[in-house]
Amino acid sequence: MKKICIAMASLALICACSKQSSEGDGKVVEKPQIEVKNGQFTPEVMWALGKMGESAVSPDGKQLAYTLTYYDMEENKGNAELYVMPTAGGDAVRLTTTAKGEFNPVWLDDETLLFCRGNEMRSINVKSKKEKLLGTFETGIEGFKLSADGKQVVYITDLPVKRTPSVDPLYEGLDKTTGRINEDLMYRHWDNWVDEYPQIFVTKLDGTVDIEHAKAVVDSTFECPMRPWGGVEQFNFSPDGKQIVYTCRKKTGKDYSLSTNSDIYLYTISDGTTKNLSEGIMGYDQNPVFSPDGSKIAWESMEHDGYESDKLRLMVYDVKSGEKTDYTADFDYGVSGISWTEDGKEMLAVVMYRGMNEIFAFNVADKSIRQVSHGYHDINGFELKGDKIYATQVSISYPATIFTYNLKEDKKEGKQLTTFNNDILDQVKMGKVEEHWIKTADGKEMLTWLIYPYNYDSTKVYPALLFCEGGPQSMVSQFWSTRWNFQVMSGAGYFIIAPNRRGCPGFGTAWCEEISGDYGGLCMQDYMTATDWFADNMKQIDKERIGACGASFGGYSIYWLAGHNHDVKGYADGRRFKAFLAHNGMFNFDQQCLETEEYWFTNWDLGGTYWEKTPKTLKSFANSPHLFVDKWNTPLCVVHSEFDFRIVASQGMAAYNAAKLRGLEARYLYFPDETHWVLKPQNSLLWHRNFIDWFDKNLKK
Repeated sequence: MKKICIAMASLALICACSKQSSEGDGKVVEKPQIEVKNGQFTPEVMWALGKMGESAVSPDGKQLAYTLTYYDMEENKGNAELYVMPTAGGDAVRLTTTAKGEFNPVWLDDETLLFCRGNEMRSINVKSKKEKLLGTFETGIEGFKLSADGKQVVYITDLPVKRTPSVDPLYEGLDKTTGRINEDLMYRHWDNWVDEYPQIFVTKLDGTVDIEHAKAVVDSTFECPMRPWGGVEQFNFSPDGKQIVYTCRKKTGKDYSLSTNSDIYLYTISDGTTKNLSEGIMGYDQNPVFSPDGSKIAWESMEHDGYESDKLRLMVYDVKSGEKTDYTADFDYGVSGISWTEDGKEMLAVVMYRGMNEIFAFNVADKSIRQVSHGYHDINGFELKGDKIYATQVSISYPATIFTYNLKEDKKEGKQLTTFNNDILDQVKMGKVEEHWIKTADGKEMLTWLIYPYNYDSTKVYPALLFCEGGPQSMVSQFWSTRWNFQVMSGAGYFIIAPNRRGCPGFGTAWCEEISGDYGGLCMQDYMTATDWFADNMKQIDKERIGACGASFGGYSIYWLAGHNHDVKGYADGRRFKAFLAHNGMFNFDQQCLETEEYWFTNWDLGGTYWEKTPKTLKSFANSPHLFVDKWNTPLCVVHSEFDFRIVASQGMAAYNAAKLRGLEARYLYFPDETHWVLKPQNSLLWHRNFIDWFDKNLKK
């Protein structure tokens, strides 16, 4: 179900956040002024932090450009601005001041930065700050890439989905109707009605973008990049600029909904011919990257069709021979964000590795593998310039910033480069984070993070929260989020128990795969085992004041735990948990089976539809939480959003109604304008305040 989530606390925010844009586009959001009281990290403090977006290193390696977004709670918005700083360290210079926001910075040369703003592509001289309009795109622009010589550009724009001709007459004279007529599946995806789809076009760049003569790279029927996650990482120019390699799942409608089989295609610009490089590989193939000499192409490859969380293999294609080689055949971890070294002798990639996202290097000649970065952090992406690595890095205790690493060193901690949030973070007392390996019910070792309460005092006892991860195949890593933020929970005065239960990647393929078809099995035992271990071994945790929370599969976990929260040995009233909060969780599998949109997910993780009645489906659907409502005995808060098309809002409404009919204390927080995530600033603050209020009410009073 991919990554999901959210979190909470409270404090005084003093905003002097906006001024008029010189371009007349509205208010420009400036850095908020905030008073951090007693070092407490609250939702308001979290939202005052700058959010770093994309970054790019200049061709000479001396400058780093990045986008940085601040948010205005009163305006309920944020906008990104462009900054540039020396890679040797020092102060950053702000390049733009507009309300529209800038994105996709790309260096043309050492003095010229290209970027997007609204539906425009522009350039800016980083010394004079003088801008130039390069092109205006009527259907919008989502991002672009340059050829190595800077003379061509591939850009993403959206094309409208054409209505089926047979239904056109039905709309005659009805220009104000809002009705939708669909005759195939995949009419909605994650959080959007599929009214348009992305396409990539290639054209010349010579002072301006030659939009008039742009050529479509992909057949107009298919989306590229792939929704909902794909961006500019899904295509690349060859070093000589003569070809484009790209990702595409050439399916539509029902076929698209039932399959994850995307492929890597090689497009020749001169004659428009296309070749499928990954034909016969049945899972996701994505994010291709040419070697520096153009002789090889590397990409991320999954083996099985219909399985979104299969191991991401490092596949390398020899352009001359057509031979494909799996560089991770003997490596039990997946890769992402592949990059070649300048000499082509190694490939670097981010690897989910035992609770952290780390950079590993893969030797092309002998296939040896070494770990480059090391520490308690997540590296979410990086750029390689010579022997210098510029990594976008987070941890449970700090948001995205740039750290630098040396390519030639192994297992080293990075050096922080950007410091735009230090003035606030230096005022905050973050909760201590500990790594614990807990023995599971079947004798295996499970990594569980323990985050201590803010201002921890070892002579006191505190309530605790079990965090149930979404996904279901997602690692509980050192992630930072403005949704589920462990330090906000810590700031509210809670221990947080965060297990990497069965189904979490980063601990080998077998551990990850154990969850499919067994949602009510070992993964749930893992949650209960971790909770009991800390309740019994941490005297500072009040055993009778433990709650549980989670989103998506984590929300399902809450509903399932609610039905199995009785007659538990070792707890005073037989209840392990005294309060629950479920966000956008699966409640009724019969409903979920037919209400979701990517049906390959149901087929893989549940075994198929409920009417097929195979051993796997019978086991899966027997673990639907709605079947255990008669055992519910614990206060429950339900959160759900209208534009979540993966797990629709009726799931949350049904769970809440069931709790009320059971006579339980219950609360329903509904967002009519949010998706699988709660992203709008004011909605997020309400989410967080509700979260803290709910657990304070049930675990502190």
